[in-house]
Amino acid sequence: MPHIEHVQMKGIVKRFPGVVAVQGVDFDVRAGEIHALLGENGAGKSTLMKLLYGLYQPDSGQILINGQPAGISSPAEAMRQGIGMIHQHFMLVPSLTVTENVALAMASQGGVRLDLPSVANRLRDLSKQYHLKVDANAPIWQLSVGEQQRVEILRALYQGAELLILDEPTAVLTPQESEDLFRVLQQMAADGRSLIFITHKLNEVLMVSQRITVLRDGQHINTIPTQGATKRQLAEMMVGRAVLLEYDRAPIQKGDSLLRLEGVSAKNDRGDEGLRGVSLEVHGGEIVGLAGVSGNGQRELAEVIAGLRTATQGRVILVGQNVAGKTPDQLHALGRLSYIPEERMVDGAIKNFTVAENFILQDHARKPYATGGFFNFRAIEQACRDVIRRFEIKTPGTQTLIKSLSGGNIQKLILARELARSPKVLLASQPTRGVDIGASEYIHHQLLEQRAKGTAILLISEDLDEILALSDRGGCHL
Repeated sequence: MPHIEHVQMKGIVKRFPGVVAVQGVDFDVRAGEIHALLGENGAGKSTLMKLLYGLYQPDSGQILINGQPAGISSPAEAMRQGIGMIHQHFMLVPSLTVTENVALAMASQGGVRLDLPSVANRLRDLSKQYHLKVDANAPIWQLSVGEQQRVEILRALYQGAELLILDEPTAVLTPQESEDLFRVLQQMAADGRSLIFITHKLNEVLMVSQRITVLRDGQHINTIPTQGATKRQLAEMMVGRAVLLEYDRAPIQKGDSLLRLEGVSAKNDRGDEGLRGVSLEVHGGEIVGLAGVSGNGQRELAEVIAGLRTATQGRVILVGQNVAGKTPDQLHALGRLSYIPEERMVDGAIKNFTVAENFILQDHARKPYATGGFFNFRAIEQACRDVIRRFEIKTPGTQTLIKSLSGGNIQKLILARELARSPKVLLASQPTRGVDIGASEYIHHQLLEQRAKGTAILLISEDLDEILALSDRGGCHL
């Protein structure tokens, strides 16, 4: 396998039925650099890299490695030429150990004998070299998300990857895990490897890369050096217009106490104490920010408020009423609380339902969507079309399966559904996680608009910039 000095993609075009996903894009990466590929969800970033990795074949254009045409017909061929890819959704077998997963990948490339002790020893060497701490004998299902990502990187290094593509690698990581990952990437680049970092997060791009390429709507907008680039400049290239990164907030008009927690405790999924005597208060017309690294009780707190988890101690006062112990259906019937959940495709939407079906998910049995046990399809269609227009949701239609939408558009639909109920209290948990800058800006404006209407908003976020930009005060730090 020759050392990769330079990879070029020239005039790459990729069409899918009804859409040109990549339109004549030029892109290149050199040995020893981290090249960030930046763009909104749906801009063509992942498609372009799947072409380089052999998952798709280009309709036209050329890929060159060290100046020579490279026929990359499959991921196996890409790996043989020194190109590896770390996907958003990990390609690991949960029941097998770290060592067995790596050995399995090697065996699939050409009948390598499964010498597990040798594989484990080599993994330990790579782990020490790049500070990727992983137990080689641990089953995958026992590992955290961050540890599983390290396994994916170790596997690619074991296979001899000279160029590594990382697709949204920090989307599932805590801030500390992201910082650890950046140190690993910088060391790999210093060792002469090429890295392509796919993301839509401006802070990360400026922190870790040497060059930045921006895609928008499948087209190459520009490639610039990271040195001297600004967030405002990059945001405008991504979205095609000026983007507000800071907000002018009207003076707070604090109203009555609408949400109050008094000494709330609750167990986590492992049966340990996830919350210990948490107290906070949110008034109408204010946004209270709750900051902290994921895994420190934020999810448990949100679920207690939303009725998804039972408090073992304490009271939850919602608009003057103690609702601790009430079910989500009982809370919904009160009509006072709306909830934007942390895991939108687990707790917020059903992926195989249409846009319209997800919009009426909570109110499908109530007027105007149903009367006497029968759906009013005309009312459903009209209401759904209205929110698609008002919330600028990009979808082919109301009958499109929601799994076909980008993360930002799914989040907009959930937000539209929750705000349609005119809540007194809005619980927003990680509302812009995995969402591009254009959708984030829109969601932030909606939260500020609700604040101006007198809604009490509890904002739970790992993004300190988001907390500082939107919050009137902090509730507590978990």
